[in-house]
This record gives sequence, structure tokens and C-alpha cells, in this order.
Amino acid sequence: MRWFYSCPSCGRTYDIEPGRYRCERCAGGAGPDQPLEGVLECLWQADEGDGDLKRARQGHLIPLPVEERFFPPLPVGNTPLWEPPRLRADLDAPGLYLKDDTCNPSGSFKDRASLLVGAFAIKHGIKEIALASTGNAASSMACVGAAAGLRVRVFVPASAPVAKRVQVLQYGGELVEVDGTYDTAFDDSLAYSNAKGVLSRNTAYNPLTIEGKKTAAFEIARDLARSAGASQRLGDFKVKNDNNQTDKNDSAEYLAPDHVFVPTGDGVILSGLIKGFEDMVKLGLLKTMPIFWACQAEGSSAIARALESGKFSALPSATLADSISVDMPRNGSFAVRKLKKFGGKAVTVSDSQILAAQRMLASGSGLFAEPSSACAFACYLKVKESIDPKQRVVVMLTGSGLKDIRNAAAAVGVRS
Repeated sequence: MRWFYSCPSCGRTYDIEPGRYRCERCAGGAGPDQPLEGVLECLWQADEGDGDLKRARQGHLIPLPVEERFFPPLPVGNTPLWEPPRLRADLDAPGLYLKDDTCNPSGSFKDRASLLVGAFAIKHGIKEIALASTGNAASSMACVGAAAGLRVRVFVPASAPVAKRVQVLQYGGELVEVDGTYDTAFDDSLAYSNAKGVLSRNTAYNPLTIEGKKTAAFEIARDLARSAGASQRLGDFKVKNDNNQTDKNDSAEYLAPDHVFVPTGDGVILSGLIKGFEDMVKLGLLKTMPIFWACQAEGSSAIARALESGKFSALPSATLADSISVDMPRNGSFAVRKLKKFGGKAVTVSDSQILAAQRMLASGSGLFAEPSSACAFACYLKVKESIDPKQRVVVMLTGSGLKDIRNAAAAVGVRS
């Protein structure tokens, strides 16, 4: 496979190489208090005789722009797709699934992106990586750095949960606490990486972060196919498509969900998942795309507002769901473009709804997720009556509840 960067705005292409992050032609197009423009996308081309193409079509390879031999030795990915019986019964939702990325090594979905960025650094002999984070990407990159022997310097708001800051230090990362928001940390980290010439792992800035996160899409489609096959063998046909028939268009090994609910801050997880399903359609593994839901807190809803109004407006973020708390989503333009392309939607919920959903999720399934993940479940609960209960719905749970005990404690009346 031949890999390259492509600018979605102007179509210009670039080699995937150190120091390349954004399109030279479009990078200067963003105005003040607007998302980044010129965000590049990883694309691939392959001739019919290409061995990697054959392996990908057979389900033996997820196409990625860095060879597997460079990946640090960490068990990232292949996380469970839960079929929660109590929640399904209580909600009359036989097609509900929970994608549990809380069990990645650092307890976060962000390990998928960090692993690919770490592999890129190893391939090119890069020794240091810098990034900004509200906590999860920071602890994730520090975790990967510990396994790979990479120096990791992270910039986080001083208000980031203690558990996430402790993780960074335990993994041996260098922690820089910023007196400000994530947006301030982002700017400080870029200034550092530009001045020192180190690799930036910043979400929505380094295109590899989007590409690394697509791997979850392949796992979802694979595990849904396995689940459907097991149900059919047991004579259980409750989960079917709109035509009340099992799917004939997808391959025997992959099955597309009807809906995917994604916690959304900068929009990179959302973009990565869409990219993964796009790749499966390109490979012929799937025929249709799911409906994607951008799930946001009411106090940090720039992408939802932009999807409705057609333009971005900067408002100070105010939500306890720190992992999806951003004033202006750096990947906003890219994410909204993807949502519109595939008929995606956005939904917002209050912080009180997020905490209630966190408790319902934990007590009804045994899965304890942090508030940002609970936001996706809360958004599903808000719109579930508009969804056919027979349809397959995947809720993305991207971070462990142990990462933010303070808010979880308050929600159940425990003094922290």
C-alpha cells in the first residue's frame, strides 16, 4: 500500500514524514477563535496484486501508515464489545452494545492514537514527543513512551483530574501544568515542539492521531458480525435491520452498526471512527456506513452548534466532563465535514444528565466510565425513542471512571 497525506480542502498531497502536520496551502486559513484548517488525512492506494490489500480484504490487517514491526510492545486495542443484558432489558433495547476502551493499558481510548504516534517516532529515530491534553492523551502518551523508551513532555491544565496527572508522572513523563484551559495548553505545547523540533502528538494537529483511532471501527464491525453469527446459531433473531432481515450486504466477517454514539470534544475520536468505517467500505468489507452521533456536554458544544448553524462560535467551555471540554475544537472543521458527508447528527446533554447516566451505566452493566464517556450514553438515552430498538447501537466508552473519582464521588454522595 502507498500511503500519503491529503488535504480535504484543496486536494494537495504530501509524503508522510517527520515535521509534516498540516497543508501548506490551507493551514493559514483559520481565523481567530476558529478550528484549525489544513488538517491532513492519511490515505492509501494499492494495486490489485498488493499483498497488504489482499490481507486487509481478508480481515487479517487493519491498514495503517506505519509498519507493525515498529509498534511498541503494548496490548492496545481488541477491547470488548459488551452486550449488556440488564440495560438491554431495562431500556427495551436489544440492539445496544458498549464498546469498552476503558481497559486499554492507560485506561483510555487515546492509547490507539498514542501507539501509532509512538511507532512513527521509533521508525524515524525520534526520541521525544510533546503534546497538550486535558489528561487522557497525556497519560496515554506517557504510557506508550514508557514502553518504547521515548521522552514525553505533556502540557495539561492545572485543573486536570489528579489521577491523570499522577499517571503521567508514574509513567515517567514530564508534566507541565498550565494556568489556563486546554486551548492554552495546546498553544504552549506547539510553541515547545516548534522551538525544540520534537514530534507533536497534538490531537487534531498530527494526522496520525485520527488514523490511530480508526482501529476501533474495525473491531466493532468484526465483533458485531461474530455476535450476529452466534445469535443466529442460537435461534435469536431479535437484532435485525430496518427491513427485519439479517444483513446481506456486508461481508461474513464484518457487520456495520446502525448508530454509533461518540463522546466529542475536539472531534478526533469521531473523525477516526468515521475514517475506519470509510476504509472498510473502500475495502469491500462493508456496504453501508453507520449514523454517527457527536455527543457533547451542553457547556462544551461547539461542534453541535456548528453542525446546526454552519459556522463555529467560540464560547468558554463549562462542563465537568474534562476529556471533552474545549473552547474551540481544533479538529472541528474536519469533524463537521465528515458528519455532513455521512448524515451524522449531534446531541447535547447537561452535566446532571451525564452524572445520572454514569450511575445508570455502572449499576446496570458493571462498566464504570468517566463523565466524558457517560456523556455518550446520556446522549443515547436522550434520543433512544427515535431509534428502532431492533437496530444495532454502539455507545463508545472511552475512559475509565477511575480517572475522575472526584465527580463520581460527588454524584453518589461521598466526600472526596
